[in-house]
Amino acid sequence: MKIKRREFLQKSMVGVGGLLVGARLAPAAESTATRCDPFQTVPLGKTGIRMSRTCMGTGMRGGMRHSNQTRLGPEAFEALLRGAYERGVRTFDLADLYGSHPYLIPALRSMPRQDFTIITKIWWRPGGIPDQDRPDADVVVARFLKEIKTDYLDLVLLHCVETGDWPKTLSRQMEILDNLKHKGVIRAHGVSCHSIPALQAAANEPWVDSVHARINPYGDSMDRPLDRNHDSVEEVVPVLRKIRAAGKGVVGMKIIGEGRYRNNDEKKDHSIHFALNSGCVDILNVGFEKTEEIDDFSARVRKVPLPA
Repeated sequence: MKIKRREFLQKSMVGVGGLLVGARLAPAAESTATRCDPFQTVPLGKTGIRMSRTCMGTGMRGGMRHSNQTRLGPEAFEALLRGAYERGVRTFDLADLYGSHPYLIPALRSMPRQDFTIITKIWWRPGGIPDQDRPDADVVVARFLKEIKTDYLDLVLLHCVETGDWPKTLSRQMEILDNLKHKGVIRAHGVSCHSIPALQAAANEPWVDSVHARINPYGDSMDRPLDRNHDSVEEVVPVLRKIRAAGKGVVGMKIIGEGRYRNNDEKKDHSIHFALNSGCVDILNVGFEKTEEIDDFSARVRKVPLPA
């Protein structure tokens, strides 16, 4: 019997029991702390890549190569990126769609490249960017390397897959990305999912190293069945657990409901606790727009007890 949404939320508030029995944080090395460290580096599935538990997203309200972060302007955006690094963030989530590629390395120019990880995404869908900028993945990745000013990318995703047949329709791009991984140009590949059928396909597709998935306890801006319009938390969590059980990484998005909970302390605390204790998320990806938001988020993460 499908669990009712109210019952699910009540059980998720507890943090153990119900759907959250046996939930564990991503494995974290060299820590004896009883509280969660927001900046500790943790494994991204079985990729061999370690990322900071808190990831700096750069695509708030992103599209047409702009986002709230890029709209800050180069000086303010680069200061925000430096502020994130200074606080302990070591993973940065970029995308062609956001237009955030040129900002990262100038902001971190004095930091060793091996000390931080870069995620980016290929926008293959119609619209969003100029049509001439959507050739095959090898051409796109070569452009990314020049824009970002780096020799390699840690994780490259096919951005915003929605249908369950994406492994078939995007098979050529998957093959190209796999070749790039074997050459060492990228370290891992995967998908950013925007529907439950897409997530289910990712769980079953051996090519997938890591998945970006939307997760919060309220169902806001989350993946839904394509033929329905109701919250789908109860359906997403089991699929994400299956993905992690298969050794794939999971980067959680919309942790703060795409900014909806920015001014709601109770919802922010509950959402962070939920993600950390869901048993299905490795990395928390948040589109910070101010360093004060990083400080607030990290303080809330530190309040979450590590599961026994």
